[in-house]
Amino acid sequence: MLNYLIRRLMLIVPTLFGIMLINFLIIQAAPGGPVEQTLARLQGQGGQGGRLTGGGAEVSAASTSRLQSDALYRGAQGLSPDLVAQIKKQYGFDQPASQRFELMVNHYLHFNFGQSFYKDQSVISLILQKMPVSISLGLWSTLIIYLVSIPLGIAKAVRHGARFDTWSSTLIIIGNAIPGFLFAIILIVLFAGGSYLQWFPMQGLVSANFSHLSPWHKLLDYLHHLILPVFCMVIGGFAGLTMLTKNSFLDEINKQYVMTARSKGLGEHQILYGHVFRNAMIIVIAGLPGTLLGVFFTSSLLIEVIFNLDGMGLLSFESAVNRDYPVIFGMLYIFTLLGLVLKILSDLTYTLVDPRIDFERRS
Repeated sequence: MLNYLIRRLMLIVPTLFGIMLINFLIIQAAPGGPVEQTLARLQGQGGQGGRLTGGGAEVSAASTSRLQSDALYRGAQGLSPDLVAQIKKQYGFDQPASQRFELMVNHYLHFNFGQSFYKDQSVISLILQKMPVSISLGLWSTLIIYLVSIPLGIAKAVRHGARFDTWSSTLIIIGNAIPGFLFAIILIVLFAGGSYLQWFPMQGLVSANFSHLSPWHKLLDYLHHLILPVFCMVIGGFAGLTMLTKNSFLDEINKQYVMTARSKGLGEHQILYGHVFRNAMIIVIAGLPGTLLGVFFTSSLLIEVIFNLDGMGLLSFESAVNRDYPVIFGMLYIFTLLGLVLKILSDLTYTLVDPRIDFERRS
């Protein structure tokens, strides 16, 4: 097992490098980068740029006379070539793409993700600011989905074809068909002061007087703000895991070892949780890496906008729209690295659930 882990850890480097390279090439081909956007803003101001800020640097607008256009940027028409050169240097585009990628990789190996082009903050500080919202939404929604879906899937497998199985499947399908953002609007109208009741706050993760509350009331206030957005995120999340659990248990229940256990006089509860559960849960564990990654980083953009929650979803959207490359690639690097590490942890979890699995012997 040790040799297998060493090989998997060594594969992280080329895999991470390949993912970063592919996304770097795609981003470079996309139009409307930070230089083009800055030049467009200057042209919209008649060439009067004043002082430009981005990534913590400042550039003075030297001239507004109409000169020859820059060969690479159409928005440079009417701007001084010196100013265009300064803008490209400000964003690091005065170097060839290969050198920019090499510099980015060298910095990322030391976890130096640089400064945001537009927010005048480091990428790490931006991510840390958004993490509480994303972790709160991801952690509670994932916990609720697992606590409900796995027992529900087992109950449906045991009662396969019965009335309980039929009605629960109907409710799951209906919940899965309702978009989360539409359900959020309905809940706000009904319970957050939209038109009827005002039981829940409709924005923010905590109240304005949160710092003045006692620890117990801080916890209640935090949970009070999370009820509606978390409910909107979990309403459609039960279907996949519930049906996966049910089908896994159905597949195991019909196997020969279960019949043998019954013939030996073992009770159904002992068979179900002593033998079937461990084997059936292997396929559920396969989805843990994506689930754990979602706990920390995945958020719903529309849910964040509707409930005025400033999380990772909104940061990702704003970074993509503004072509904030340091934030885009910094988040990509962190997410990918964590995903690869969590995949290895998932393999270790396989061996804990079922010791018969031996990755070393397979390889």
